[in-house]
Amino acid sequence: MSSNTNTISLGSTFSRGIWKENPVLRLLLGMCPTLAVTGALKPAITMSICVMFVLTCSNIVVSLMRNLLKPHLRIMMFTLTIATFVTIADLAVKAFAYEMSQTLGPYIPLIIVNCIIIGRAEACASKNNLVVSIVDAIGMSVGFALALCAVAAARELLAAGTLMDFSVMPDKFVPWAAMSMPVGAFVVLGLLLGFINAITNKSS
Repeated sequence: MSSNTNTISLGSTFSRGIWKENPVLRLLLGMCPTLAVTGALKPAITMSICVMFVLTCSNIVVSLMRNLLKPHLRIMMFTLTIATFVTIADLAVKAFAYEMSQTLGPYIPLIIVNCIIIGRAEACASKNNLVVSIVDAIGMSVGFALALCAVAAARELLAAGTLMDFSVMPDKFVPWAAMSMPVGAFVVLGLLLGFINAITNKSS
């Protein structure tokens, strides 16, 4: 019975980040990378991988030291922990995917101030054991990735007729240049949020 309860609990923890508390589509966190790096799928996927790495690693460390945290020092410890893993992610992208690093510019270092990361450290990792913290991090990361990739896929498809740089639209397709501009991110994200809200209201 206890094993089944734990399985259900971990399952709900994971799924919560994908739908009920999706950081982008439900909580409206991490808007900066959502709007800035979704002009195409490749940068969106790279950013998603970096966020998953940082969020999972920081949740692990925060969970392991949760009993040692002093109330007046916890935010500083969260920030230092997150900054360490962001630096690792940034240097790794520069070393192995330099052109992508140039494309993403300052947005990988800005993961340090991403509300999703520090929010999960405060709300979950600092209060739960290692397994729950890891599952929570993965669920939130997957939810973040799905939101970013949905916006990026729509924008790349409408702006260039491609997905992952492969042409998928017919020859007569007329690119919608606005989708490659900042306004395109706002339009696609707004429509996606409206769609999610419509589904939620209909099911409730």
